[in-house]
Amino acid sequence: MKPPPRAIEALLEGAHADPFSLLGIHEGPGGAFARALLLGAETAEAYDLAGKSLGVLTQTNERGLFEGKVTGLPQPVKYHCTQGSHEWWVTDPYTFGPVLGPTDDFLIAEGTHLRLFDKFGAHLIEHEGAAGVHFAVWAPNAGLVAVVGDFNDWDHRRHPMRRRADIGVWEIFIPDIGAGRAYKYRITGADGVVQPLKADPFAFASELRPATASIVAAPGKTDWGDAAHRASWAATDPRRVPMSTYEVHPGSWKKPENGEFLSWDELADQLIPYVVDMGFTHIEFLPVSEHPYDPSWGYQTTGLYAPSARFGGPDGFARFVDGAHRAGVCVLIDWVPAHFPVDSHGLAKFDGTALYEHEDPKLGFHPDWQTAIYNFGRREVASFLVNNALFWAENYHVDGLRVDAVASMLYRDYSREAGEWIPNAEGGRENWEAVEFLRAMNKAVYGSHAGFLTVAEESTSWPGVTQPVYEKGLGFGFKWNMGFMHDTLNYMARDAVHRQYHHDEITFGLMYAFSENFVLPLSHDEVVHGKGSLIGKMSGADDWQRFANLRAYYG
Repeated sequence: MKPPPRAIEALLEGAHADPFSLLGIHEGPGGAFARALLLGAETAEAYDLAGKSLGVLTQTNERGLFEGKVTGLPQPVKYHCTQGSHEWWVTDPYTFGPVLGPTDDFLIAEGTHLRLFDKFGAHLIEHEGAAGVHFAVWAPNAGLVAVVGDFNDWDHRRHPMRRRADIGVWEIFIPDIGAGRAYKYRITGADGVVQPLKADPFAFASELRPATASIVAAPGKTDWGDAAHRASWAATDPRRVPMSTYEVHPGSWKKPENGEFLSWDELADQLIPYVVDMGFTHIEFLPVSEHPYDPSWGYQTTGLYAPSARFGGPDGFARFVDGAHRAGVCVLIDWVPAHFPVDSHGLAKFDGTALYEHEDPKLGFHPDWQTAIYNFGRREVASFLVNNALFWAENYHVDGLRVDAVASMLYRDYSREAGEWIPNAEGGRENWEAVEFLRAMNKAVYGSHAGFLTVAEESTSWPGVTQPVYEKGLGFGFKWNMGFMHDTLNYMARDAVHRQYHHDEITFGLMYAFSENFVLPLSHDEVVHGKGSLIGKMSGADDWQRFANLRAYYG
């Protein structure tokens, strides 16, 4: 049946919501029939992937639409195109079947898929006899999604995607492209409004800021040499062995002569030997995920699955972790599931609606950081975050996560005055959706990666942060003891003659020291925003006395 003119016009304009219903090869009463959009071509001949001619197509619209009968059954095809003296080949993505299957649909809809990072994003795969990239993105309220990039001149008419209606996922397999290609998603909302071009939430690499496109890349690496390290920690209870952690911002630990950033390989050459020499057992990096704003230190993340391009490619971070492990050093990363920035290329209003965040700012906007708060009660959002925790353990062999700003997640009234927050169903301030997410995350990583650990930055007296989930705890392995840090720094700032009146600042922590599995931190938060260095917090009339106090404090 010939499509109505308005459908063809929508197809040519890149505005047809179901391009696979018109493009590709379809069986009809007279045999197989092909329709293809081949921009710039004057002639087109169809071939199967083995190079056998299937028939010549006729141009039916001067804007690049070709149609015609082809021999054989529907199958992947490529077109030999010409324009004047020029010729080229195009393998037609609309002749390939979907990559995702019904099991994926079921688990994604249920929010229980624990391998989303193998399904969403841009994956280099072989599919139905061709090599290419499979793109998949969740945008359930979109009317149309197209992938645009340097491989199609950022032209949304070239690659509108297939909608899996039951789960709101859009996918397309584009043959004959490979790693290193820049791309984004062009999303048209249900109201017809085109959103700013969006980076891929599951992108494994990104352009260096200020550019914001996602990059096709394979995460991690294949030639790991850390099996002995991982086996050792898998057989170790971290609560029973000494742990000494060196917290590092990779962007400012050291600077090269050009004032930019050391690469991961350069950091490996310098940082790992330093940490070993100093006797640390763990390195904890401030967030390594992609972020647009340098002074945020990574805590305002737009690309949770992409190591920041500031330090090189994603394989560089994998090499750093592997090198640390071979030297006997564990690698932890700060992880930020509490909030995300509202940059236009990021998750905010992703498909024209409040998809990852709450619509109501009393639930979905953080007043301290001017950021959006994830909607933890939405199973697809919780699954996105749980899978990210699994992703770092699986693909980069990180040894654990220090989870940032947990207190801000647990309380609906965090940093809010009366009337600025919405109580839960029981009328309380607890964010039970966040609680369930944190429990699910901890169950997932502890259940699948022996030797992995999670550390909560939680500054309140929420009970059971490090208790197992089956005992109604949050399931973390450790909790930062913020009270220890504040009390002891206050004590060390006092002149020695006055400390005898303030020993409670040293001893009070023993009142609760065994209520959780505590880590005793000296956090980056205590030396930023003009708070001064640790040496500057020590008492003393001169540098000698201050250094002596600091040595005593370090113990």
